[in-house]
Amino acid sequence: MKTVLSSILLLLTLISFGQNGVIKGKITDKQSETPLPGAIITLENVVNAETTSDADGNFQINNVPLGRQLITVRYIGYMPVTVPNIEVTSGKEVFLTIVLTENFNALDEVVIKAEAGKVKAINKMAAVSARQFSLEEVNRYAGGRSDVARLVANFAGVSTANDSRNDIVVRGNSPAGMLWRIEGIPVPSPNHFATLGTTGSPVSALNPNLLANSDFLTSAFPAEYGNAISGVFDLNFRKGNTEKYEFMVGVGAYPGAEFMAEGPLGKKGGSFVVAGRYGIAGYLGGAGTGTAIPNYNDIAFNADFGKTKWGTFAVYGIAGISNIEFLGKDAEEDDLFSAKDANQELRSDFGVLGVSHKLFFNQKTFIKTNLSVTGSSNKYDEERIYNLDTPTETTIPFTASDNTENRVTFSSYLNSKINKKITLKSGVLLERFAIDYSLNDRDRQEDADGDGYPDFNSIYNTEGNYTVFQPYTQGQFRLTETLVLNAGLHGQLFSVTNEFVLEPRTSLTYSINAKNSINLGYGIHHQNVPAPILFQNENVNGSLVQTNRHLDLVRSQHFVMGYDIKLADKWRGKLEVYYQYIDKAAVENFDSSYSSLTEGSDFGYSTDKTSLVSKGRGVNQGIELTLEKFFSKGYHALFTTSLFQSKYEGSDGVERNSPFNNQYVINALGGKEFKMGKRKKNTFSLDGKVTAAGGRFYTPVDLAASQAAGYEIKENDKAFSLQYDPYFRLDLRMGFKFNSSKKKQSHLLYLELQNVTDNNNIFINRYNRLTNQVNRIDQIGFFPDFGYKFQF
Repeated sequence: MKTVLSSILLLLTLISFGQNGVIKGKITDKQSETPLPGAIITLENVVNAETTSDADGNFQINNVPLGRQLITVRYIGYMPVTVPNIEVTSGKEVFLTIVLTENFNALDEVVIKAEAGKVKAINKMAAVSARQFSLEEVNRYAGGRSDVARLVANFAGVSTANDSRNDIVVRGNSPAGMLWRIEGIPVPSPNHFATLGTTGSPVSALNPNLLANSDFLTSAFPAEYGNAISGVFDLNFRKGNTEKYEFMVGVGAYPGAEFMAEGPLGKKGGSFVVAGRYGIAGYLGGAGTGTAIPNYNDIAFNADFGKTKWGTFAVYGIAGISNIEFLGKDAEEDDLFSAKDANQELRSDFGVLGVSHKLFFNQKTFIKTNLSVTGSSNKYDEERIYNLDTPTETTIPFTASDNTENRVTFSSYLNSKINKKITLKSGVLLERFAIDYSLNDRDRQEDADGDGYPDFNSIYNTEGNYTVFQPYTQGQFRLTETLVLNAGLHGQLFSVTNEFVLEPRTSLTYSINAKNSINLGYGIHHQNVPAPILFQNENVNGSLVQTNRHLDLVRSQHFVMGYDIKLADKWRGKLEVYYQYIDKAAVENFDSSYSSLTEGSDFGYSTDKTSLVSKGRGVNQGIELTLEKFFSKGYHALFTTSLFQSKYEGSDGVERNSPFNNQYVINALGGKEFKMGKRKKNTFSLDGKVTAAGGRFYTPVDLAASQAAGYEIKENDKAFSLQYDPYFRLDLRMGFKFNSSKKKQSHLLYLELQNVTDNNNIFINRYNRLTNQVNRIDQIGFFPDFGYKFQF
């Protein structure tokens, strides 16, 4: 009888566990990042749901009701924190990393709890123009395509009015000015179908299922970030479940077929998580590539080996491969990327493998070191068909590009919380590049050999090594209870020119009261001219010479002022004004409209810019507004608007619009969740997004000259003088989430309708060498996306 009763009790316990969820987490000090043992964690609105963190700061709450939950964290001498809208499902345990800030004065009794939301960045030194984002946002916002780059397009100051690529235009800057970091290490463009020097592409290679909460910065970033003048994407990989194995399988139009597995690793609190995807969008006609089928796959992992007496070790990595073939015989007249008189093949590979180590010397000081190897390669071959559909039809090689870039990166920094008012962080970053670039092209080349075709000339052919060395130091100083100063100094040595620069960075935050604060920021930032321009060849007296290697680092100064306000419970507003002055950009050594600041918005760079000089200038200025309703009472909302001007000057001294000067961007997003089922443990959600933006500026085509030459020639004296029609797009998304009442399982189904109004947003006006006319090409029209995920 006792055995039967024990079995019944065990069964009831298992059923109860299956019907509820688990919240786990770690409590740490924000400045020192050390664990806080003995913190009290309370699950609000649930009786007797309270626990304390252990010696390593870890905690666990079992039997958590499914749905959105709220917890409060308290620790003696620290400001309490509430964490709202924790989505608990039956298919996966929740893991949270919660940071607490020590009271300014030891005797303070803080009665107002801080809310752990997305208002502030994870990086404690980032006080202005910074935003935290989460995996939930990537999966929830309509039109995101499981792409973190498209997610940040919803934030103020970001413009991506281009359905065909995910380039990130920050405050009118070229996307080439972006810095991508993974686990603190700079990486090449983490995208499929990427090309040399670009930072975007049609499809992201970053799997959001592996990402932890991360930061996106748009201006005056802290001293640890370098070799970027527009923005920083600072991504972190999450850790796996340290106690149980969990899995996910799914399928969707844009992420493709996907899987994920995670669980404990070793006996010292370690874990692993691995996720992979196989793209299927091309087979569904939603890739925007016409009849060509894009092939892309990626895999990523993070293995943490737990706590040892030598510190903590982790190994992480990501790899992506992609290829696509455009055949002229299959091309349509309105194809974005192909033409009837050309056969094209593109292959792109990307990979990162790193090891990190973190060692605490005491409760206030630690050192973190990273060593990684990254690589990217892209190969593009094009055949051009001359005299198409005639008896003299001839196919010859037209473009051959083969670029490989590998780098070994070493990063190490020391973080020390001197006391509750002062925190210092100093480190170095060393990147050693090994490059092998080659481009042979007939585009815009003369027929010097008289064979009736443009010559197949070497545009660049570079093989070698160079180094970027970046030391930095920065500190956070809590001057008073309401005044915080972040200040630092960043250095950068570029071995190609042996140029060394020092860059001061600073920000000041004044909290007027619990609801209002003012932020000021300033920083100098440098970045080298993009590699395809820097290593370009020029024919000098019969010899190929790289006449751009001497170019200075491009310099940018950022000035930012912001105002934050808590409008009501779960509502916040933010207003930011900025001014950015750029100089030392590359321009031609005679009067022209060209500037390197206009590069980076396409798959390639100019191939005829040599003997450049560092005398170009640019100005970006604007105002941004954010109104946000964090998820509560079943709904969320976000409204952002950016009003800005982006101007530049070439060597002719004429101020012009940059190609990234959309002038305005407006985003309005919102969503509502409805509880379903007898126990209200399932949900139905509706989300929508509206985007309106000014059209991009472009240079008109000189039709007569183009017809005479047989290729597109633009009126460069009228560079970026015309503007495309405004951009508009409406996306809708509906989803169902089902939590199993008996098993540790959950199901997610969603349907997304992208560009619901089928708006004809223009992609480009370009010269068509077959029709001898300037033709308009539109972007992707209406497209339904769908997906299913099963977690267990």
